Amino acid sequence: MTDQPTTVAGVLQHRALVTELPGPRSRALMERKTAAVASGVGTTMPVFAAKAGGGVVVDVDGNHLIDLGSGIAVTTVGNSAPRVVEAVQAQVAAFTHTCFMVTPYDGYVAVAEALNRLTPGDHDKRTALFNSGAEAVENAVKIARVATGKDAVVVFDHAYHGRTNLTMAMTAKNMPYKHGFGPFAPEVYRAPLSYPFRDDKTVGGQAAAARALDLVEKQVGAENLAAMVIEPIQGEGGFIEPAPGFLPALAAWCRENGVVFVADEVQTGFARTGDLFACHHEGVVPDLIVTAKGIAGGLPLAAVTGRADLMDAVHAGGLGGTYGGNPLACAAALAALETIEADGLVDRARQVERLMKDRLHRLAADDARIGEVRGRGAMIAVELVEPGTTTPDAALTKEVAAAAHRAGVIVLTCGTHGNVLRFLPPLTITDDLLHEALDVLADVLGATR
Repeated sequence: MTDQPTTVAGVLQHRALVTELPGPRSRALMERKTAAVASGVGTTMPVFAAKAGGGVVVDVDGNHLIDLGSGIAVTTVGNSAPRVVEAVQAQVAAFTHTCFMVTPYDGYVAVAEALNRLTPGDHDKRTALFNSGAEAVENAVKIARVATGKDAVVVFDHAYHGRTNLTMAMTAKNMPYKHGFGPFAPEVYRAPLSYPFRDDKTVGGQAAAARALDLVEKQVGAENLAAMVIEPIQGEGGFIEPAPGFLPALAAWCRENGVVFVADEVQTGFARTGDLFACHHEGVVPDLIVTAKGIAGGLPLAAVTGRADLMDAVHAGGLGGTYGGNPLACAAALAALETIEADGLVDRARQVERLMKDRLHRLAADDARIGEVRGRGAMIAVELVEPGTTTPDAALTKEVAAAAHRAGVIVLTCGTHGNVLRFLPPLTITDDLLHEALDVLADVLGATR
């Protein structure tokens, strides 16, 4: 740690615990939350935020927490990023809402133009804006069905696509996302993913794609399939990065068979993985790409961007929503995109990857419970297993995360088996904060042996 930590948005970039966690004010607020908020709305940590800036969240008791979650990959450009704050303040003083479908405004158009330019492929594109990742995924399916005249949708093992009825059907994990909420939307089929840690070592990307496509052809049929939807690196499912060649093979099959290939980049987009979009890594050009989370520096916004012929297949009025492309969120998105470019955050994501993987691989070399370190950019995960096996250890994962939380480091868990620690630091986080957070993780892992 440096002697004089920097300040971002008035927040010192250091870890400091002035009370136990949770502190007395957070405990009092949790009592109010329990009495007022539906119990189905859970929280990862029982501490309440008072302010945040850069890579630090300050709670109501004055504790400074290192943020390795970014609000689940949302504050990629850092919390309270200066350009985002300035842009939103200017917009809120002008107007807060008119509904783009009633009296449009240029911010929406400018965001669409930017996404058309920045997303993979140099073909003619169109964009529609929405509120959330799930809403955008659902609209991508709507677009694909209208454009192809077909109904079926293929998704993959361990997938997470949202909490609406259709996207719950597309999501793999039962608890807590699907349990008790059915019946779900029909015509959704699931194919096996490439999962290098758990696949037979002879199953590379091409072989894994052939396995998945054989199932699709036999159980669904290309003539019935409107869309294939996949996360280039899975998020909630465990930060699973398919073997090289898997995504290109799927995309090629879709092109050959008139199936719309949809990349769900809700969690991977906007420099998170060390490329502006994760599809860039293997040169995959999706027909439709779904974005949200990191798009607007913390404000709710999502988008579907894709081939003009597909996007324009829907009749006028068939896409939209009252708040979709809200002017405040559009202003924030333009500022977030400017920040990514001006501050070199794609390169910064790669620096974060090198720093984190170097330390995590060293930890793994001395700890057989770390089955795999994986991910790209500032989207890194550790899969915890019973020593010397691939058997998931969800109890250890929960214990490690809880201990890190008590020590003032925000970490998240994920994975179908609940045994993956995931790290999503903002790209503006300092090296000092990353080193200290990893020191905490090392201490916690050591204490659980």
